[in-house]
Amino acid sequence: MSATPPPEIFKAYDIRGLYGEQIDGDVAEQIGRAFGAVLSGLAGKGIGELRVGLGRDMRLSAPELAARYREGLLSVGVDVIDIGQVGSEMLYWLVGSRELDGGLMCTASHNPKAYTGVKLVRAGAIALSGDEGIQDIRANIEAHGSEPARGPRGELETIDIYEEFQAAALRFIDAPALRSSGRRLKVVLDGGNGMAGPMIGPILAGLDLDLIETYWTPDGNFPDHEPNPLLPENRKLIIEKVRESGADLGIAWDGDADRCFFIDDSGSFVDGDFLTALLAESLLGKRSDPTRPEAILYDVRASRAVADTVTRAGGVAYVNRVGHAFFKKRMHAEGSLFGGEVSGHYYFRDFYCADSGTIPCLLVLELLSREGKRMSELLAPYHARYFISGEINSEVPDAQAKMDEIAERFADARQEHLDGISIDYEDWHFNVRASNTEPLLRLCLESLVSREDMERRRDQVLALIRS
Repeated sequence: MSATPPPEIFKAYDIRGLYGEQIDGDVAEQIGRAFGAVLSGLAGKGIGELRVGLGRDMRLSAPELAARYREGLLSVGVDVIDIGQVGSEMLYWLVGSRELDGGLMCTASHNPKAYTGVKLVRAGAIALSGDEGIQDIRANIEAHGSEPARGPRGELETIDIYEEFQAAALRFIDAPALRSSGRRLKVVLDGGNGMAGPMIGPILAGLDLDLIETYWTPDGNFPDHEPNPLLPENRKLIIEKVRESGADLGIAWDGDADRCFFIDDSGSFVDGDFLTALLAESLLGKRSDPTRPEAILYDVRASRAVADTVTRAGGVAYVNRVGHAFFKKRMHAEGSLFGGEVSGHYYFRDFYCADSGTIPCLLVLELLSREGKRMSELLAPYHARYFISGEINSEVPDAQAKMDEIAERFADARQEHLDGISIDYEDWHFNVRASNTEPLLRLCLESLVSREDMERRRDQVLALIRS
């Protein structure tokens, strides 16, 4: 590899690339050193005063690369707390609960086996992004990557936080009430051979559930399927298991387990915007002060079901840019109780505004137990009123020119440009955004009239995008 890492590994929300070809041990050590320097500037303190958490997932390259990230940090004087093999949210929780200056998680999340990468956060578990932090790391490496580190080394501490984290997660629900409800839920679990098994497994095992565990052991070879439940081909087995077993619910996680996805009792995938609405309503119902107008965030792609549900439940709904870096920053600024993205990221104020794949799982189980209803029954009102297209990608040579064309074509609508372009009419709306990494436009459209109306309008907009 070149002494300087390729610029394309520095993404909008993380650093990610092919192991050995784009990211190897030398690059990892450079990233560790540069992260220390950039974090020093963000924190407004000397690099030798920094305390940083470090974790890694189950990928085959993770032990080697995590050791090199650690060496890079230590070599420039950063004190490191190494928590070993964990889910990403465990690192976020460590940074928040220990009031650390930042954290580095060695993971490629939901990506295929060949990939590696890092997720980076600053104090408060706020994510670094391409707008703030990640491109600064790239610039630092390009300027100083091959220079030897100077000054005293940082100190290393190695700890196990599993029990402490699991106890903290359980505090989000009334576990005794769930155990004694008299309704023993049957749940199919798909860990994708990622970090869900060790992170969430012990919690679920203590809740008197009938669990069917699949792909529950971490394995960086991913022998069964890629750890990305958003892809329909990776959901086939869990859907079959739910239907065959007559389960109440299926839950699947991505590789680093900071996102979970749900299959209802009929075997249907639960859309992220409808899940956001259910979680928002549940959390607003738990308020100690029902008169307090708690803020809830949702992203520009979401169904109007979210804002409608939040308003009905006494909250205040705010639309936000897509991406965990933008959500976490806005959550801190607004003091938001909860935020949800269509892509399955769910954020909680009482979890340091970080995203979690554990807490939504627990809240949904509590909700089913408390309401005594099936998931399909809870979702039925949404399916009867809100008709969504899901996200549809189209390859375009000039994304901005096409969005300008959309703005002109729908000039009579209310338009917003918070993230791409959002077009709103009284009984239908859509958002079109450009991909951060590919020549793609992403369309999400909704009709409040009927599924047929949604499909007609979807095809109309797609024809314009693809013309």
